Amino acid sequence: MNLLKTAFAFLLFCAISFCASAQEEQRWDKTVSGKEHPNIQWFKDAKFGMFIHWGLFSQTGGTWNGKNYYGISEWMMNRGKIPAADYATIAKKFNPTKFNAKEWAQVAKDAGMKYMVVTAKHHEGFAMYDSKASDFNIVKATPYGKDPMKPLSEAVRAAGLKFGFYYSQYLDWHEPNGGGNKWDFDDAKKDTKSYYRTKSIPQIKELLSNYGPLGVIWFDMPGGLTKEETQSLIDDARRIQPGCLISSRVGNGLGDFKDYGDGEVPATPVSGAWEALFTHNDSWGYSKYDYNFKTPKELIRLLATVASKGGNLILNVGPDSTGRMPEYSIKYLREVGQWLKVNGDAIYGTTAGLIAPQPWGVSTTKQGKLYLHIFDRPKNGMLLVPGLNASVKKAYTLAGRQPLVYTKQGSDIYIKLPSLTDSRNTVVILDVSPASAASDTKPITVSSQFDSNPLDAINAKLSGKTEAKSITYSYYFGDWKHTTCLVNMATPQDAATFNLRVTEPGDYKITLEYACDDQQSKQEGILNINGKDYPFETLTANNYDSHKPLMFLKQTVAIVSIGKAGNYSLNIKPMRNGKELFKLKTIWMDPVH
Repeated sequence: MNLLKTAFAFLLFCAISFCASAQEEQRWDKTVSGKEHPNIQWFKDAKFGMFIHWGLFSQTGGTWNGKNYYGISEWMMNRGKIPAADYATIAKKFNPTKFNAKEWAQVAKDAGMKYMVVTAKHHEGFAMYDSKASDFNIVKATPYGKDPMKPLSEAVRAAGLKFGFYYSQYLDWHEPNGGGNKWDFDDAKKDTKSYYRTKSIPQIKELLSNYGPLGVIWFDMPGGLTKEETQSLIDDARRIQPGCLISSRVGNGLGDFKDYGDGEVPATPVSGAWEALFTHNDSWGYSKYDYNFKTPKELIRLLATVASKGGNLILNVGPDSTGRMPEYSIKYLREVGQWLKVNGDAIYGTTAGLIAPQPWGVSTTKQGKLYLHIFDRPKNGMLLVPGLNASVKKAYTLAGRQPLVYTKQGSDIYIKLPSLTDSRNTVVILDVSPASAASDTKPITVSSQFDSNPLDAINAKLSGKTEAKSITYSYYFGDWKHTTCLVNMATPQDAATFNLRVTEPGDYKITLEYACDDQQSKQEGILNINGKDYPFETLTANNYDSHKPLMFLKQTVAIVSIGKAGNYSLNIKPMRNGKELFKLKTIWMDPVH
């Protein structure tokens, strides 16, 4: 049965009840099928990809009728409740004469990226390619009159990268029967079957059929299909392109790789193929006033952190309406690429590190090598790699292969470091055999060799009803943030314990970082360490709303004197029964100098 017939058959049984509000943007399916695609290895090894959001929203740049809409610009039509007929007039001005497919491909290659995914149709319903299924496309509706995806797909593959398309399969604010536009079209009168049959499915077929071999088709915002119906869609896509990978946002727990929420990194290593997706600034589409570009240092450390948990980083760039990428994206991505030319072995083809994050940084591993990504050098130059269940053959820097002196004490490795060759991330290699992960029960390292020692929520041993939960919030519209916090601590039985290994004696200032609303504040808690209780009272940060900023305040509650190096236990809990104490993000143990 072909794609169109299958679509028609399963949509006869489809009951759509999808609400396309800003809140619904978080309803992404992060699970995948248990079956591994035979073509998945290139994806696992790639580690770094480029996302491109480009469409009519790039013409608005975040402004409509003289009003600035701060936040993600690609939701402009929805945010302004712009009538579809009015929004469609933007196409008459859209003329990206500065678009250069080879330049885009070269920027991605220079950045060290291994694949590119570009929006073929976003929620606005406008096709950025020559679609026969709808005249609302860049060839027929704009003065540009050409299909940029043909040369782009060819240029990307010629540069040695995999090419893929993003396609929003259900939301379509332009179409009377598409999902999401309730300001123009009555949901009760929509014929969703007709939308899938006449536009969505045919366009998916066009993308799979007309642009050569695709590495990925990146679906988004699944709407109302059963698991069986979604599987039928995948099966028909496989018949056209068997080697093309499908993202988890196809829905219903299916897909070949898992995509987390926008701007989300899982708190601990995750097995299987997955992506963390970030945009270079705050908006995904081009925004004329968004200059919050992540620096090369931030990008290099983000890439290493994602790789240390076993995943890929796909980083978005939003070209403007002329077809030019932001100058800071080009500049900063090329600096990341220069770092990768020297240090790429520590990223590409790696799996999660063998040890937990340390005060100095993170680790990745590959084929008998443990890569230590050093963000912060210990003040005495002696790097501790704790609890390593492996024998070390040698230690050396990745840049220049400089041999390093190391000693082994039990399961600990101490490495004498030179000055860091790159303060953003210097990589040291340990050749190890056998390579196995350290125990999850290993204590958290606390050392006076660093200015700060974070005790993150995810590393606590929990009791009672306490749980670690990812809290989602935003600064601007659609600018999602995700932070793992300890929640549900409402009684003295709801506690969290951090097992610590303090490597040097001395005084340490203990500071809590948490969110707390006015209903939770003014409650008492107890922090216990080294046999002493330290009571504290919670303070108000702000009330939680997922569509507003969540403020985390820092409150110092103790200074503890550690008489000798060794293992210690830090416990925190409510003093008495009450409401949830707070949302605890991190406890900081900072040496007093």
